[in-house]
Amino acid sequence: MHRTTVRLFVALLAGIPAAASGQGRSNAAPAGTDAAIVRELDAFIRQGMKDWEVPGLSIAVVHRDSVLLTRGYGVRRLGAPGAVNEQTLFGIMSTTKAMTSLAVAMLVDDGRLDWNDPVTKWVPEFQLPDPYVTRDVRVVDLLTHNIGLPNADLLWSRGDLGADEIFRRMRLLTPAYPLRGGFVYHNVMYGLAGEIVARASGMRYGDFLRQRIFGPLGMTRTYPSYERMAAAGDSNLSSPHFRIHDSIRPIEDESVDALASAGAVWSNATDMATWVRFLLDSARVGGRRLLSDSGYRMLFAPHALIPADEFYPTSELTRPHWTTYGLGWFEQDYRGHFVAFHTGSLDGRTAIIGLLPDEGVGVYVFGNLDHAEFRHAVMLKVFDLFLGRPSRDWNRELLALYGARRARQDSAEAAASLPPASVAPATLPVASLAGRYVHPIWGDVVVELEGDALIFHLGTSPRLRGPMAHWNLDTYQITLGDERTAPILAQFVLDPTGQVEALRIPDFDEAGFRRVP
Repeated sequence: MHRTTVRLFVALLAGIPAAASGQGRSNAAPAGTDAAIVRELDAFIRQGMKDWEVPGLSIAVVHRDSVLLTRGYGVRRLGAPGAVNEQTLFGIMSTTKAMTSLAVAMLVDDGRLDWNDPVTKWVPEFQLPDPYVTRDVRVVDLLTHNIGLPNADLLWSRGDLGADEIFRRMRLLTPAYPLRGGFVYHNVMYGLAGEIVARASGMRYGDFLRQRIFGPLGMTRTYPSYERMAAAGDSNLSSPHFRIHDSIRPIEDESVDALASAGAVWSNATDMATWVRFLLDSARVGGRRLLSDSGYRMLFAPHALIPADEFYPTSELTRPHWTTYGLGWFEQDYRGHFVAFHTGSLDGRTAIIGLLPDEGVGVYVFGNLDHAEFRHAVMLKVFDLFLGRPSRDWNRELLALYGARRARQDSAEAAASLPPASVAPATLPVASLAGRYVHPIWGDVVVELEGDALIFHLGTSPRLRGPMAHWNLDTYQITLGDERTAPILAQFVLDPTGQVEALRIPDFDEAGFRRVP
């Protein structure tokens, strides 16, 4: 989006929270009902966990200056002792992004950074495909998901690339849209923002969070990375779970420490209640500001319009009039009120933070089942309770919404995995297919021969390793990892002499991986 358009849009929306504030307070739950709200929410959560089959969940609810609720439900790990409580550790995943944006805003306050500094001022080696765009990208652009690049999460999910190499490969990506002219969620750019925090502050990103945010807020059991969380040896730790072949199973955690500022923080309901309270109090703690008023407003100003197909499916039910992205915050209107929220997701884990700033209401929810969208139901239930509006059965409605989406996805995946009615034999023997295949962006693929079977590897992640079974002609079906995801197809491409020259994997890249000696 052009900057002039952004400024105009900000001006148009600037009055929404204030106007909604007056209207909302006249309809808000009357004083003295906090205990009743907690009881109703408690019953809602207990029922919803059964309906969604969530093993464990923890929640923090804040109303103005009071922490109304920090509580755990269920178990940390299926089949093992240990209940979830308000101190149980979970990954906060992409809700880390709000902390990254706050860190940048603090450095702007310090005079060490400017929102409009060119990224190349701080990271001279930074390059995008277009030299003009490279020069024009500003620090603030790293935080708005509208830099023009396609998604590049495959780079960090490989498990074997460091941040510097991931950033270097951005110059090889084909732009998806003009700079500030679209919206594609981009973890790598948030990783780069963390690198700028480190260079501008003179300390590592994680140290900055601990010194400038976690320490002053008293968030004593919040860790800036998986590595630091694991090193603490805390036994009150939740385990991730995934539904695999209709069975919910514990799985291994994955680390995103290579791009820590995109989603590597770990915390608990008690500390996140403190974080929510801090945000609702316009970045104050103990009456002292940690961020200027202008910096605070910058975080929640709408910086990018989000098209419907890039927003959450929940919009089919909440029907917002507008959807935007601030700096680490998704934004929409809900029942005439301004809402800032963000989810966090990694395999086996979920999180959500939701704020109704004008009502002084905030909620944070952790879960340990992959993409259990009960988190949205809890957030919307909290909003309804404090707005004093008739509550919808968000549990039932979201189960139906996401259940239908999952059924369509399962049907499509099942159809895609079916071999042709008439299967043709492979052109070449399997032994001739083994080798190394290289892509300039996504890196090496290794196809090994183990006995009579082909084994696929992309990087070091066990999730990107698995057997290859013949499907049709020179196309093979890859079953990855522990089978939590649907199989994918890979085609061995032959040159005019009948020798293998490439491996084409449409799920990763249409161009293919070139074979090397």
